[in-house]
Amino acid sequence: MADRSPGASAFGLLGIDLGAGSLKSTLIGLDGAVLAESSAPIRTMSPRPGWSEQAPGEWMEALARTTREIVGRAGNAEIGGVAITAGAHTQVLEDAGGTVIRPAILWNDQRAGAETEELRRQAGADILRIAGNSVNPTWTLPQMLWLKRNEPDAFTRVSRLYLAKDWLRKNLTGTWETDPIDAVGTMMACADGKSWSADLCDMIGWPLHTLPPIRPTLSVCGCVTTQAASLTGLKPGTPVVCGASDTAAETYGAGMLEEGLGVVKLATAATVSLLSRRPRPEATVINYPHIVPDAYYTIAGTNSCASAHAWLRRILTDQRSGGEGSGFGDLDREAAGVRAGAEGLFFHPYLNGERSPHWDPLLRADFVGLGFNHSRGALVRALYEGVAYSLRDCLNAFCALGLNMKAARLIGGGAKSRLWSQIVADVLDIRIELPGNGDASFGAALVAGIGIGAFPDPYAAAQVIGVRDTIMPEPSRAAYYAEGFRTYCDIQKALAPINHRLAELRGLAPG
Repeated sequence: MADRSPGASAFGLLGIDLGAGSLKSTLIGLDGAVLAESSAPIRTMSPRPGWSEQAPGEWMEALARTTREIVGRAGNAEIGGVAITAGAHTQVLEDAGGTVIRPAILWNDQRAGAETEELRRQAGADILRIAGNSVNPTWTLPQMLWLKRNEPDAFTRVSRLYLAKDWLRKNLTGTWETDPIDAVGTMMACADGKSWSADLCDMIGWPLHTLPPIRPTLSVCGCVTTQAASLTGLKPGTPVVCGASDTAAETYGAGMLEEGLGVVKLATAATVSLLSRRPRPEATVINYPHIVPDAYYTIAGTNSCASAHAWLRRILTDQRSGGEGSGFGDLDREAAGVRAGAEGLFFHPYLNGERSPHWDPLLRADFVGLGFNHSRGALVRALYEGVAYSLRDCLNAFCALGLNMKAARLIGGGAKSRLWSQIVADVLDIRIELPGNGDASFGAALVAGIGIGAFPDPYAAAQVIGVRDTIMPEPSRAAYYAEGFRTYCDIQKALAPINHRLAELRGLAPG
């Protein structure tokens, strides 16, 4: 048996995270130090406006590539366990022969708008009561109703439904299961994630036998098979832990273990998460069981964040972003030269509709107040401030539920921008802490360690989580942004009906 004591530097834990734009594998030691890491890009397809799909086969290619690189870089470190995370709601559908039926529909896909409205009208209160969440286009339930209506052959062929991380794990272990957190993310399970709901599945005619057994997040589900070992470079027999959604792993990995300490994420999308000791079934926020025992995490999010920055950078510089968190050089310096308020320019980051607290797929982004005086730097600063305002919109939804955030750990690629991080601290008017390791692959590695017994519980594993920097809000800017937020909200309310009319015009546009 491998030595799992804190001094055993040759013992590693492997966390794998499937993100919206890349798959990342991270190997850590029992002290939390990163021993090796590797990432590979993932292609997102958008065959129609508002659609987001990926090919699961490309996920597995990325996993195999990164794990082989990790094994090559790890030297003599023994990989004692593996855990995988991925975005919630993203499903893989297989037929009876184990063939993937169609590309996976992602969490940010907006195609199920009509189905969402129908479910809201017919059973909105029942769905909220049973699932603990309000139905929206991001959930699997309305997405599979869309599938039934628009791709009936695919719907009837489904023999097994996997969530993204579970499908990847199946390729390592040959097993079929999910955990309570991802089960809740389908909107086909009860709010505690311990069982599937026949009532919810019956609403769309979904057969219960296609849904996987639900296992504890921290349980070992199987071991790396000989076939998977030859593909990935991992040793046969390496235990693989069930795992969780990416947000659960990254909020835990950032240190969200107590009430009042939240996590703000600036990634492809932006989110605000806060630990709660009970679920908060309200239409404005999302609820999941947490990795921390007897806890839930409440989350609110905006659809476009680093993706909005990449879009603006591409337009302003004719250069494509090299990935999440890249491109904060010249544009950041130009934005830093513009005073708070971006010279009266406001931006709403609704490039792909919006989630919390508006839940409106028809909202669209805007720059309001644009004039000849505005520079590239002003546009970038307005974007940073607009995303931060959208996060304050989310934070207000928490406050309405009696949940208060005293401080937040800031994670995601956007946290690489010191300017953006400071703007978030000023707009939210809270202390911001930057964790030493704040991504989902790091959290997944800790999950692997707990699952195989290298740590006795989540609290013990969290002792390796550190803070590398702290950013305090500047009082005068915080006061200014409090007034600016009111204007931001007024603009949003005024333009919402216009956005709905624009959606009608897009549908009427001649071919």
